[in-house]
Amino acid sequence: MAKAKVSSKYQIVIPKEVRERMKIRAGQEFQILEKGDHIVLVPDRPISALRGFAKGIRTDGIREKKDRF
Repeated sequence: MAKAKVSSKYQIVIPKEVRERMKIRAGQEFQILEKGDHIVLVPDRPISALRGFAKGIRTDGIREKKDRF
């Protein structure tokens, strides 16, 4: 498990192995989510990057609208 430390300027360096594995680039922006006592970084991606992500997904067995929350 990679570790990081908060600097005196409240900055965090993402370890190299994590940056490479997650393909994080300099200047990339993230959304910051708080979940209880956890912080989650979610990379901002243009909507065009999502094109085709659901290709081939099965649509049978989808709940009826009345059964949704």
